[in-house]
Amino acid sequence: MALPLKITVLAAFVLLTACRSDPISFHTLTPAQPGASRNGADIAIESISVPPQVDRAQIVIRQGNSGVAILETDWWSATLADELRGALTDQLSSGVGQQRASVRVDVQRFDSIPGQYALIDVKWRVRPLGAADAALLTCRSVLQTPSGPSIEELVTAQQNNVKRLAAQITQASMHARNCPSSG
Repeated sequence: MALPLKITVLAAFVLLTACRSDPISFHTLTPAQPGASRNGADIAIESISVPPQVDRAQIVIRQGNSGVAILETDWWSATLADELRGALTDQLSSGVGQQRASVRVDVQRFDSIPGQYALIDVKWRVRPLGAADAALLTCRSVLQTPSGPSIEELVTAQQNNVKRLAAQITQASMHARNCPSSG
């Protein structure tokens, strides 16, 4: 009778280890180093929108020409819209607390392709604080950064894109009336 019990325990152990899932890794768009573009600008974020297919906690990557994959073990620390809001807030805040402008951000595309690039295509509107609608400046930024094959490298590339976007928004708010080049 001891042999069937040992076989049952061994079978249960094998089944339990086979059902074990990989741990979830959490990532953020806010780099470990505080915003380097802080140069006296303090810009309030009015709103942020991202395409619904990528606005989730799981990281979504593009596969081939028409496919996407929702990664089950690599997640943002919040939904993508909340991650982007946090990262931009970090980059657009001087810490002085005197807001000079506000911005609305409308992400058109947020593509992540491991081993190739990270891309963010954004329409954004900046307005000096207290200014009328006539002072509204509408711009578009298409930012692409090469990426290595790992998800960590892809996240770092997207962090770079967000940092560059924040620098463009800051530039436009301080030197209003002209959109910066998207490069």
